[in-house]
Amino acid sequence: QVQLVESGGGLVQPGGSLRLSCAASGSRVSINTMGWYRRPPGKLREFVARITSGGSTVYADSVKGRFTISWNNPKNTMYLQMNSLKPEDTAVYYCNAGGTYVSQNYWGEGTQVTVSS
Repeated sequence: QVQLVESGGGLVQPGGSLRLSCAASGSRVSINTMGWYRRPPGKLREFVARITSGGSTVYADSVKGRFTISWNNPKNTMYLQMNSLKPEDTAVYYCNAGGTYVSQNYWGEGTQVTVSS
């Protein structure tokens, strides 16, 4: 199994910035992709951003131009730099990692991000 631990969440004012981190450990599984998802209050989990071990990235339209995903592959550490935060970005943010096979899919416990004046 792969253990994922998120950190860096907190309370920030609109227009502010936060950087989330996700550390992967505890397995020999080769991680091919990592990503961020979020669950706003009272809503379903939604896609935020994804990155492959080769460095290609995909972003949800709602965060394009504001969020940047990056991955230190040798250290299995992923980051989400969030700028120009909006109240609608308020959610629990979850780290996800995927290996070669369908069964190799892992989730962190989440970190709370609250954007409010």
